[in-house]
Amino acid sequence: MIKKTEEFSNRWGIVMASLGMAIGAGNLWRFPRLAGQYGGAFLLLWILFLFIWSMPLLMAEFSIGKKHKQGVIGSYSQVAGKGFTWGGFFITAVTLGIAFYYSVVTGWALRYLGLALNNLYQFASGGPTIGDTLKRDPEYLNNFWDQIANGDPWTIALYILAVIVGTFVLIKGIQKGLEKANKVLIPMLFGLLIIITVMALNMKNGFRGLEYMFYIDVSKFSDPTIWIEALSQSAWSTGAGWGLIMTISSYSRKKEDVVLNTFIGGFGNNTASLMAGMAILPAVFALSPTEGEAIAYLQSGNQALTFTIIPKLFSSFTGGPILSAVFFLAFFLAGFSSLLPMLELFICNLKDLGLTRKSAAIRAAAFCIIFGFPSAWSLDFFNNQDWVWGIGLIVTGLLVLLAVLRYGAARFLDDYISEDSDFNVPVKYFTYCLSFNAVLGVILIYWWMSQGYSAYPWFDARGNWNVFDVYSNASIITQWSIIAIAGLLLNKYLYKKFVTANAL
Repeated sequence: MIKKTEEFSNRWGIVMASLGMAIGAGNLWRFPRLAGQYGGAFLLLWILFLFIWSMPLLMAEFSIGKKHKQGVIGSYSQVAGKGFTWGGFFITAVTLGIAFYYSVVTGWALRYLGLALNNLYQFASGGPTIGDTLKRDPEYLNNFWDQIANGDPWTIALYILAVIVGTFVLIKGIQKGLEKANKVLIPMLFGLLIIITVMALNMKNGFRGLEYMFYIDVSKFSDPTIWIEALSQSAWSTGAGWGLIMTISSYSRKKEDVVLNTFIGGFGNNTASLMAGMAILPAVFALSPTEGEAIAYLQSGNQALTFTIIPKLFSSFTGGPILSAVFFLAFFLAGFSSLLPMLELFICNLKDLGLTRKSAAIRAAAFCIIFGFPSAWSLDFFNNQDWVWGIGLIVTGLLVLLAVLRYGAARFLDDYISEDSDFNVPVKYFTYCLSFNAVLGVILIYWWMSQGYSAYPWFDARGNWNVFDVYSNASIITQWSIIAIAGLLLNKYLYKKFVTANAL
């Protein structure tokens, strides 16, 4: 079998890459929005799912990539079996579906970085700052968000630029590209989160945001949406079920500790998410005219939470324009650090087909630019993709579980995880979690489907299949089915190209 010659230089290289994969825009943009909607009930489930769902899956994925040294399709097939090669294809397709619209978030971040830099220039030159503009027009930031999220040429140009820069970094390889970039991005992000958290909590009424964030309303546990959102956020943010850690670990050294790396990545991700929530939710309460308006705004689930609150927060402090510019630089870099492994996943699979790294990277960039365009043009399309593929991570997680359970959970633990790990995982914990998750995932998807989050979840008012509705079940099932059917039809071809050909 052809083995990768590239690998990370040391343990911190792969730890930083794992953190870069997990800690990104999802922590600063997606997590505060969900914590604001559901409060402490969401946090409790989210932490629970870290240990029950995400950790076992991440350990399984890390060890699979480390052992087989291939892209997701080839590595997955060697564990699940020839007949399930389509599962690796489905995992890859779901992650690419996320990468296409996620690249747009980096475009948003660059737009706000431009806004912050202009604000910094106005502050330094004595011109009108964002704070001055908000006094005249309180809706300025909301209007700016509406402008950039729908058909804005600058947003389109900037997300394309982010993809091109990411491609350039990855062409350089693992040590000189991905590893070097993350050693700068991740420490910078944590430092800025600490600064922002301290600032927000010292604002008047900021502590009320903290109380709201950690208050547990038990009535929310009866809502299937919060269970789905907590599980999908844990998977979305840690990378469980994405195949990303499988890709990253394929470049790991032979004796890399599976369990230690997994736990560092998981806890590091959750810490960053909590810090982001502790910065943004208190800022909402501090800046809202009344507590009721703060709660109403948070519970609306507004996609623009980070983009509207952070500029307001910094506009209320002396020297705020400086920190605002640094924050949105870090926000872009955080999103960029997560975009890199998404592109690398595609590159890794294309390299398994015999392409050079440069050729594979250029093709990956082209796909990301073309298929990311609809999300850059329409916020409704973006929301649909976030809903479809975010929930799709539960399906991909089930596919990883399927591969491990077919192999035998206890046997998999011995053969794949425990061999090079200094920290031992109890067999009962690993096997029970996998078995429980197999049932849990199916139940949650059924529970979610039975609710219907659209006025017409399956068929519209005229009786037509409601495939174009943003949140309809019909839209989700249609997109999942297209990928699954394509994988099943191509199963033999995929096995031949990604497994047999590399074994020769």
